[in-house]
This record gives sequence, C-alpha cells and structure tokens, in this order.
Amino acid sequence: MRSANFHYFRSNSSKMTYTPALNRYQGMEYRKCGNSGLKLPAFSLGLWHNFGLVNSFENARNLLRTAFDQGITHFDLANNYGPPYGSAEANFGRIMNFDFRSYRDELIISSKAGYDMWDGPYGNWGSKKYLVASLDQSLKRMNLDYVDIFYHHRPDPETPLEETMSALDQIVRQGKALYVGISNYRQEEAAKSIEILKQLGTPCLIHQPKYSMFERWVEDGLLDLLGREGVGCIPFSPLAQGLLTDKYLEGIPEDSRVKTSGKFLNESHITEDRLGKTARLNTLAQERGQKLAQMALAWLLKDERVTSVLIGSSKPEQIVDSIKALNNKSFTADEIRTIDSILG
Repeated sequence: MRSANFHYFRSNSSKMTYTPALNRYQGMEYRKCGNSGLKLPAFSLGLWHNFGLVNSFENARNLLRTAFDQGITHFDLANNYGPPYGSAEANFGRIMNFDFRSYRDELIISSKAGYDMWDGPYGNWGSKKYLVASLDQSLKRMNLDYVDIFYHHRPDPETPLEETMSALDQIVRQGKALYVGISNYRQEEAAKSIEILKQLGTPCLIHQPKYSMFERWVEDGLLDLLGREGVGCIPFSPLAQGLLTDKYLEGIPEDSRVKTSGKFLNESHITEDRLGKTARLNTLAQERGQKLAQMALAWLLKDERVTSVLIGSSKPEQIVDSIKALNNKSFTADEIRTIDSILG
C-alpha cells in the first residue's frame, strides 16, 4: 500500500504520563557496533509489523514502552512500513511525542529507503533524488530533526553505487543522520559500498541482512567481510517469520500470520521437512532450558560479529520473553554440531 494522508483515531491515553523503568539498563547487554563508538542493545525492536494504521495504536504504544523498559534503546523503521506506507513512522512520531521526547538522547532511531514508496520514477530504488526526498518525508512523519541510522534498504541494479553511497554521505553531512548503513546487500555489493563510503569519509556503520537458522547465506563470506571491515551486523527475521518458534509445532493456528496475511509466509513454507527440523530443534532448546525462539535468538548472538538482533512483536510479553535468551547464549561444541546436523 502506498503512502497516504493519515486520519488517526483519538486517544485519551495520550494525556497519560509515561515514566520508564528505573532499572531498564541493568538487564540488557550492549554491544559495540563495528569500529564505531556506538553501542546497540543485544535486541532491537523492528516496527515492520503491528505499527501501521491498520493496527491498534495503544498496542503499538505498549510495545514501545515495554521495549524501552527492558533496555531496548533501538527502534528500527523504514519509509514503507505500515500499512499503508508511511503510517508506522507517523504512528511512531505520535508515540515519540507522547512518551519518548524527553528520552530522545537515550534512543537510537533508524529508518530506511529503497523499496517502492510513491508513484513515479523517483519513489523507489537508490537514486540520490529518492533517498534524500524519502528521508525528508520520514523526518516529518516522525517529528524528528535527525535519525541516528539511515539505511539504503536494498541494492539498485540501475543506479551506480557511487551515487547511492554519495547520497548517504550527503545525508550525514547535512545533519539528517548520524550514521549510515546498508541492508539486503550481498557480499560483493557490500564490499564495494563499504569501500566507497570509506573513501567519502562516512564509514558504513552497519549491515542489516536476513539471517536465521533457516537462512544462513551471510555465513558464505558476508559475516567475514563485516568482521574484517569493522561493520556491525543486525539480522532481521531471526525467527524465520515465526517458523523458529513453537507456534507451528501442532499445526497452523487460525490467528497466525500465515492465515491472516500470507504475504511473506504462507502454508507452502511450512513443509514436513521444515517442521521436522523445528521439532528436533525444539527438543534441544528444552534440554538447554529455553524455548525454541530463545535458542534461535541466542544462536545468532553467539557470534561476536552480530551487534544486535531485530525482533518483532505483536504482544508486550513476547518482547520480555525474547530478552530471556540472554540468560543462556553460550553453546557447547556438541550443541553446535547437533544444530548443524539438524539444519543440514
């Protein structure tokens, strides 16, 4: 769904005063992001789902409050998150004003551009025209002067990398972002982008790839590249859209994303082979004293090159549950071998 003018429902709770938990930093781990001076929480909250105009505003607000109370300081957005496009940023802007304005300097807020956003030739991909215009729009929606991190969301096969990276450099020099990153870039494209940004004097802070137990392409050179170049890594879809949870072990629930949406995860993805692997992984997780989701998150965090893991949530208690993965994020050699054997 493309961007639109938003008509928000009113909420009396906007007058409520939010006071964050005083001990919010005690239970969270913070990891240095590449060669920078920036630290990110081990878990960051992604606003891809459950923050659009079609979702409950009060639930979105509770999700953000719960995350911050748990020490999650990084909220990750993109221009086209919703639906409709832009509505997640706009809702976040309202919540920012209601609850988090006084805590802006304790927050890392990121956004991205690179996918379809508005009609015409300038609302997609990676031209300087698109990226600069998109960030200007994002800042207005979120009521911010700057974002902490701005990403190019995906490679553009038609725009020279030099133009896309110079747009990111320009955005930092204009004060609209403190750092820049890339997302969905393969190893060769990432290497070129990192080198161009280095030459421009605006280092690439972080890469956001799709990475989970079921999607391990980043291990074929990309993680090594990021480690060598001092670039952080923040995986998205760490639970494979819910496949790496106990949600589907007994069948497909009627209220699951498979049934209600099916756009990014549908019944064809839930094969007997995949379910068999999930069941065996679940057995191992239980032996470790964890839920399957917690083990899958811990498995990513065992690698020091992973700075933070992006989690999504539809309920506040899911956020609290995910963070419990920090209670056991070490794996024995036997456990690693068992996981690799299960995954094939």
